Amino acid sequence: MLPAWKDFLAKPITSLKGIGDEKAQLFAEELGVRTLGDLVYLLPLRYVDKTQVTPIAQLKSVGSGDVFVRGVLRRVNHIGTGAKRRVSATLQDETGQVDLVWFRGGYYAAQSLKVGTAYSVFGKVNIFKNRASIAHPEISERAGANETFEPVYPSTEKFNSKGVNMKTRRRMVKAIISLLEERFPGAEDTLPGYLREQYRLVTHTKALHDLHFPANHDAAHEATRRIKFEELFLFQMRQLWGKYQHDRDIKGYTIPGPGKIYNQFVAEKLPFTLTGAQQRVLTEVSTDLTSGTHMNRLIQGDVGSGKTIVALLAMLMAIDHGYQAVLMAPTQILAHQHFEGLTEMLKGTGVMLAFLTGSTKAQQRAQTLRALERGDLNIIIGTHALIEDPVVFKNLGLAVIDEQHRFGVKQRAKLWRKNKPHPPHVLVMTATPIPRTLALTTHAELDVSKIDELPPGRKPVTTRHIVEKHRSSVTEWMRSEVEKGRQIYVVYPLIEESEALDLKNVMTGFERIQERFPAPKYHISIVHGRLKAADKDFEMDRFVKGQTQIMVATTVIEVGVNVPNASVMVIENAERFGLSQLHQLRGRVGRGAEQSYCILMTDGRLSDNAKQRIKIMCETNDGFVIAEKDLHLRGAGDIEGLRQSGQMLFKLARIPEDEVILNVAHEEAKKLLSEDPEFVEERHRGLKLHMREIGETRRAWTQIS
Repeated sequence: MLPAWKDFLAKPITSLKGIGDEKAQLFAEELGVRTLGDLVYLLPLRYVDKTQVTPIAQLKSVGSGDVFVRGVLRRVNHIGTGAKRRVSATLQDETGQVDLVWFRGGYYAAQSLKVGTAYSVFGKVNIFKNRASIAHPEISERAGANETFEPVYPSTEKFNSKGVNMKTRRRMVKAIISLLEERFPGAEDTLPGYLREQYRLVTHTKALHDLHFPANHDAAHEATRRIKFEELFLFQMRQLWGKYQHDRDIKGYTIPGPGKIYNQFVAEKLPFTLTGAQQRVLTEVSTDLTSGTHMNRLIQGDVGSGKTIVALLAMLMAIDHGYQAVLMAPTQILAHQHFEGLTEMLKGTGVMLAFLTGSTKAQQRAQTLRALERGDLNIIIGTHALIEDPVVFKNLGLAVIDEQHRFGVKQRAKLWRKNKPHPPHVLVMTATPIPRTLALTTHAELDVSKIDELPPGRKPVTTRHIVEKHRSSVTEWMRSEVEKGRQIYVVYPLIEESEALDLKNVMTGFERIQERFPAPKYHISIVHGRLKAADKDFEMDRFVKGQTQIMVATTVIEVGVNVPNASVMVIENAERFGLSQLHQLRGRVGRGAEQSYCILMTDGRLSDNAKQRIKIMCETNDGFVIAEKDLHLRGAGDIEGLRQSGQMLFKLARIPEDEVILNVAHEEAKKLLSEDPEFVEERHRGLKLHMREIGETRRAWTQIS
């Protein structure tokens, strides 16, 4: 049951005087506004300080912005009839004149205009044939204190044509806030009082009032600060409370550390010494597995940092104690590469592995599924085919998910249900490093481990930006690298999210590469998203075995391809890629002993944002630095629910701009939950009501890695 004040805000906007079904439909269609709460939480885009009057003579220099002018109405003309009917007027001050225009929807609004009367006018100025005009202006005879600092709301042309101007919108919002203050003066504030006092935050109701009708800039700032803190604090509470409930309610299998197979592998098979970061993360994973609670941990690490070996050691711990493990990858190429790599490393250990994807032959699939259900298999590796209903485990103890952002939340949830009575421990990996700010907003419900150290001896990739006019020199340099026995990737972007255009783009590039590197001296592979899986594997296999010197591809090779002899990555139209994707692609080279290179090709006509991305790529190989820069360039996404991309659903808070507020909110949420996780204290009553409301309307998808 909602608190009374929230119940009031849930009423339809037709409960406001003067809002009938037609206007209600307009608000719903144009702005998604259906309730009083929708309207009052649709916050202003900006404010107009109406103490700042613009002389009419200066309007031409304003361009197309909003202006506030005062003057005397000199003429009013009613022009045309029917659909073409409009009103045109002239306002004059001591510096000049401006035309005021109302089209059909504003005809009646202009009926009361009186020539010779002084008016205050607000609206968007337009310049046509060197003359200033304002269409559908707000106009009033009032001046002074009542028109000093007013909100400007998101609007559309349809609102203007229907006569629903800013003045009407302000009147509606003011009525809602007045009723809220009048009927619910003691409305429960979700934020505990001690937090409001500690951080000098105004109440929620006052914040709403001052966001719409601030007395000055300071009042608007304080209202904004309050709402930002509330949004980020409640978001952190929801995430951390979900983790608290997960740890409290979901039990996990106890896997008490390394055993015989693990120790044998480390002593005889581990081909290198773990880095300090790998050892630290492995200890964190081991602690989870031995705790008796369910592990839900994210391992983030740069390309080549050794996440897979940590995951393998965790799987060996599970196998040592009678459990099965699964490793799920987003593509067949990556899954097969994991299978081949782990099979080679685990030779002689007695660990039984199998491979399963959607293209596995029926007979082999049946044999694999029977062996898995009997418990004859210790590890199974594959793609999303592993979560289908026919796949049954005897005793699944650990699920490892590589590049977890490539799987939908519902897909990962199906994997959770593959074992009873408890779900398997979950270890998810990503090669896209995540800055702390983004981790707090996207992974607060997960335990996060960071492998922030690369193996010793790995040479950083040299990155160069080359413009199209120097194409010939790049071609000659590529030829010299091939003569040295090196292999080269040439990657083309996916354009406008179209497979057809993507194919055309890469095929055109393939033909050009064939012209520059003709057969029979040169051999070229091609891989793109529309190839059949078998053809992809064939082409990739030729490149891996060194039978082709150049791989022409789309971003299908972004994740997981490991060819140590490939030392050159040429990225065509590099300005079309995001920072994270550029860094992932660059990570395909630099895996062998030779110096590797990444060439970013562009046509030279770059936006400022593209120039920044290219500059960052040339300056650093550090994935965590790149991720931080990427966050500042692109902002954060929304993960609270089934969507995994798009803008976060905050009214005012912005990531990473509000990083300081986020950090404070995170620490306060952690502290509160450590002291009163069930919200039994009276001072947390408002928060308890909020969490109960959220719990009734939101499924706990965030618990599923």
